[in-house]
Amino acid sequence: MKIALAVFLFSISAFGQNASLIAACGPQETQFRVDVVAATGQPSQPQTGPAKALVYVIEDQKYKLMRDVTTRVGVDGAWVGANRGNSYLFFAVPPGEHHLCTDWTSDFVPGGRLISLTSFTADAGQTYYFRARTSGAKDEKPAIDLDPLNTDEGKFLVASLRLSDSKAKK
Repeated sequence: MKIALAVFLFSISAFGQNASLIAACGPQETQFRVDVVAATGQPSQPQTGPAKALVYVIEDQKYKLMRDVTTRVGVDGAWVGANRGNSYLFFAVPPGEHHLCTDWTSDFVPGGRLISLTSFTADAGQTYYFRARTSGAKDEKPAIDLDPLNTDEGKFLVASLRLSDSKAKK
């Protein structure tokens, strides 16, 4: 009986931790309309000011069944936008520790949703790049991975991809 109680309490604790990590994403019901802006050859250089850091999240789609994959991007519990296909978005954050989330919601993924999480510490005036890579094939399970990129790789990908302009659906 004590063993069963210990297992039950551990599973409640693990569920609570998992739920708090997923809370880094944003509300599950939020959906986005995404327009991908044609590449101009030079990415726009957003101005964040010296008190903030700039974050780029690049979607690298290696999985395509019928259409481009849409991935939502969240930071610290709020959605900041979405990417569709091979594209990127950017946003500013204040200095300090941040929790970054990307997810892929689809009938084609196990359980209907895949999530990838990471954290980073932002310094004012710095730029950070992350890649959300969706992958899978006919005989392979779909997956999403969120990884930091070095500055050279990040700048290269941003310069070669299109900008996602996303708006939350009402």
